[in-house]
Amino acid sequence: MSRHPTVAARSAHFPTIPDVPLRAHLAQLSSMGAVLSPGESFHPFPSGATFMALSQQQIEDQKKQVEEMLGPDLAKLGFAKSVFFGHVRGDLLFPYPKLSNDLQKQADEQAEAVQQFCHRSIDAATIDRQARIPDEVVRGLGQLGVLGQTVPVEFGGRGFNQQQYVRIMEIIGGHCASTAVFVNAHQSIGCRALLLFGSKNQQAKWLPGLLDGSKLAAFALTEPEAGSDAGGVQTTATPTDDGAAYLLDGIKHYITNGGIADVLTVMARTPDGKGGSKVTAFLVTPDMPGFEVIEARAEKCGIRGTATGKMRFNNVKVPKENILGQIGRGLQAALTVLNFGRTTFGATCTGHAKVCLDAMVSHSKSRKQFQQALSEFQLVQKKIAFAAAHQYAMEAMTTQCAAFIDNGADDYMLETAVLKVFATEHLWTIVNDTLQIYGGKGYFCDQPVERWMRDARINTIGEGANDVLKAFIAVVGCKAPGEKLKGLRDDLLGGRWSLGKLFAGLGAGAKLAAPWLANTPTVPVTSPDLQAEARQLASLVKQFGTTLPHVFLKLKDEAVFVQAQLVHERLADLAIDFYAAACVLSRLDAGPGSNHYAKAEYGKTFLAMAFRRIKNNFAALDDNDDPAWLSSAKVALG
Repeated sequence: MSRHPTVAARSAHFPTIPDVPLRAHLAQLSSMGAVLSPGESFHPFPSGATFMALSQQQIEDQKKQVEEMLGPDLAKLGFAKSVFFGHVRGDLLFPYPKLSNDLQKQADEQAEAVQQFCHRSIDAATIDRQARIPDEVVRGLGQLGVLGQTVPVEFGGRGFNQQQYVRIMEIIGGHCASTAVFVNAHQSIGCRALLLFGSKNQQAKWLPGLLDGSKLAAFALTEPEAGSDAGGVQTTATPTDDGAAYLLDGIKHYITNGGIADVLTVMARTPDGKGGSKVTAFLVTPDMPGFEVIEARAEKCGIRGTATGKMRFNNVKVPKENILGQIGRGLQAALTVLNFGRTTFGATCTGHAKVCLDAMVSHSKSRKQFQQALSEFQLVQKKIAFAAAHQYAMEAMTTQCAAFIDNGADDYMLETAVLKVFATEHLWTIVNDTLQIYGGKGYFCDQPVERWMRDARINTIGEGANDVLKAFIAVVGCKAPGEKLKGLRDDLLGGRWSLGKLFAGLGAGAKLAAPWLANTPTVPVTSPDLQAEARQLASLVKQFGTTLPHVFLKLKDEAVFVQAQLVHERLADLAIDFYAAACVLSRLDAGPGSNHYAKAEYGKTFLAMAFRRIKNNFAALDDNDDPAWLSSAKVALG
């Protein structure tokens, strides 16, 4: 129990605390750390603090002051960043995205055509065994328009928006992971870089040949010292003396389509004029002198049909006209392109998860042991329920991220990272559970399950390793709340105390630091059947916002927080489940009679699972075995 007054008791009072005790108390919290029980809000006020009654008008004035200071910033934040403030941007997720009738009809027709092509022409098992996607499959995808699905009609593409496109990628992902990765590398990040950052001349020159499968695109970022650490790019691009070109030197590896592509977007370091360098994107073709393919098709565990290449650039002369976007803005371009790639990643994982669910159900019904069908055993049912619930959530999250792209949202970088982590981690569990239900039969190569397992394993590594992305989600999400709390602490300890700064800083605003001034955020569902779940999500999000100051102060300073990856993981897992739960609620709220309401039991089961995980992660922020983990690791590492 908290020893501080209840919210109701405080509603007509405003805290007035002498300068010195407050500064001393905050300094103590900063140096010693604050310990709260799970679910208890952080309060900066010491026991015995005096309270002075204020009028309702004064309370409203204080609320207005805080809103003026924080409102504009909050309004610009995406949904995922907002939950770190204890805030729900329901306007970004509700109502659930819906295509117009014309666009839906267009998507349905293309989905049917792609489905038929996959069953007729794409033999996933043969592609895996031969480690090659046949040329006729590539040509067929080009003729269907898949390789230029989102390219504008003016360039010969289909002009699909992202919501239509993820529908197509879900189908391909459920049929053949190798083909899905190939299309994603070519279209979602290869062509996409040209569409987003290319000049009109560059687009007119390069796009037409990429649409029919006669030419292929690749996106070359990864190299020996730059994997998840995209800033570690070592490939250099040195301007020629006449300034007309750049000489590229370096190595790229693990590049899908890299050794067979006709045009590559290559990230390399250019001088910044200040003695340093910044990453710039270049359009490079393999016919340029000095371009060397070291390995066109590396042998791999899974997605074996993709051509994963390794290339060396030996003073490759690239005309300055081939700079893609702005000089020195290559990393920004890469991160932007990855937003699109991660969204289609979510779609392909959704398709894969649905196929696994179908296989689980079919096999468990037909296979009998101990005079019972496997489907009658609760531990089998548990695995099936997990798969059903999480594929439902994957689809909802993917649809929302695609809608952010289509609507030109200001901020969805964190959402696509969340989607990538969620979809790939839970797909791995689903594939593993599918193999477990199949038993020994699934381990043999005459069944698709062992291939699904090999194909799915790369997903948690590619396009940003999940461990790195979890740290990214936590640090980026905590950045603004942490800066506000740090600024407040610096002012207080430096003697620059003010009431306004107190409520603007702690917990990123009075709505967090002073719960008596705040209402629980609202999740704007319309269905009466979902009100309880909406209230629970809102309450948990508010708890997240009020818990963060405690987390920051317990870790003492920014340097410690940046390295606290066990804490990052829990904060990221919380944010991931918040976003997933909100997307599922939005999908469920679409209502009876809507396609999105189908099999609503899956969605409600997911909410129950997510809320339980959230509560467990809250508890683990204070009650955990982190010291033992780190101590054992230190012993093992010597």
